[in-house]
This record gives sequence, structure tokens and C-alpha cells, in this order.
Amino acid sequence: MEEDRTVSCRYLEGPGPIAFAHRGGAREVPENSRAAVEHTLALGLGYLETDVRASADGVAVLSHDPTVDRTTDGTGRVDELTWARLAELRDASGERPLRLDELLGDYPTLRVNIDAKDDRVVDPLVAAIERTGAQDRVGLASFSDARLARLGARLPGVARSLGRRGVGRLLAAARVGRLAPVPPAACVQVPPSYRGVPVVTPRFVQAAHRRGLAVHVWTVDEPAEMVRLLDLGVDGLITDRPRVLRDVLDGRGAWH
Repeated sequence: MEEDRTVSCRYLEGPGPIAFAHRGGAREVPENSRAAVEHTLALGLGYLETDVRASADGVAVLSHDPTVDRTTDGTGRVDELTWARLAELRDASGERPLRLDELLGDYPTLRVNIDAKDDRVVDPLVAAIERTGAQDRVGLASFSDARLARLGARLPGVARSLGRRGVGRLLAAARVGRLAPVPPAACVQVPPSYRGVPVVTPRFVQAAHRRGLAVHVWTVDEPAEMVRLLDLGVDGLITDRPRVLRDVLDGRGAWH
């Protein structure tokens, strides 16, 4: 069983709740683009959620999908295209895809939640973080517990969320009211429900907080749902509509 402890980090320091722009605000601007980063900052948000995959030649690139078909004017798998070829593509904003090292290097005040989408991206992701000295301003996420463990071993002390098995342990513990042993983590990032079963309940939030874990909920786009979850005491919301979330938080006197 993994050691029962949390990860200490500066990534989550500051007033909350945290507003995360999901892929930079995918319902307001082309996702995972430089335009999305600029949009996030222009709205006054300090946190951006993004996804990374590795190109054929080992460059960490912002991309949720395994292919570039949906988000650019090109076709093909990210991991089968070199960075030189990816750089020739254009997204809906007219810009080429963005590398992770560019995101971290060009925007040094931004805190970035990074979803490592596959095992091939681990080495390029670690290299980009180390090259830009971004250890204190990134959070690492993945559905894969094994991938998170690899990242944790390579980047000790860097904030990360629980993987799927860790979330399952926490859910089970919340239902019976006991303290769950979970892998080292700074937060848990979950949807409001899964297959029709509520995930984020008062018991779940309490169980996470007892464990020292911040609770971040994705992907929350409707104002009424934002308010409901904030009333439960969650620590952050991840949204495709950061403009809407900003207005909700401002109306509650919780916009920082």
C-alpha cells in the first residue's frame, strides 16, 4: 500500500476557491491555444488546465485529442507527427500548436494544471518543467495512477492529483465515514457525478478535506451547478466558461 501522506506544494497557495480555465476556456476560445492562454490571463484567472501529448520526436505539445483533426487544419496522430510538421498546422485562431515549454516559459505568472495523456509524454513533460523551472507553479494530473507515480518519482514535491484508483479509495472511505489511505497527492479532481452516481457529496468533500486534499471539480459550465458545488465547500472549479465562473465568484464576493 502506498505511503499515507500528502504532497506539500506552493502551487495551491493563495485565496480560493480557484477558477481553472479548462483548456483555456474551450467554449469561449479555441482550446489549448495561445489565444486561450491570453484569454485566461485577460479575464484575470491565475490557473489554466491543459493537456499534453508527445510528438513523434519527443516534444510536449498541448493537445487533448490523440489526433490533430478536430482542433487544427491538419490530420494525423500527434505522436506520429514531428514538431516541425505540427508547427505548420493552424488552429481556429490562426496560430500553430503550443509547446508546453513555451506555455511555461512565456507565461511565468500562470499556474498550470497539466493532464499527462499517455506514457510517452512523461519524459518530455518532465524536461519542459525542469527546463523552465516551473516546479512550484504546475499541478500534475492523469487518470493513470501508475503514470502519476512515475511523474512523482521524477518530480518529487510537485503537486499532483489522485489517479482513478486513489479516487475510488477516497469515495469508498467517504461512504463509510473512515479515513482513507491514498497515494501522495495535493488534490483530488473529479466530475460532479459518474454514470449517474453522485461523486461530489458533502461526505466526499469532508473525507478529502480530512485527508488534506483540495477538491477540484470538472467540467462545470452552468452557473447553478457552480453555485451548488461552491456551497458544498469545493476548493476549485474547472470550466469551459471561465467568464461565467468569474461572474459567479464575483457575485459571491469570492473573486480574487
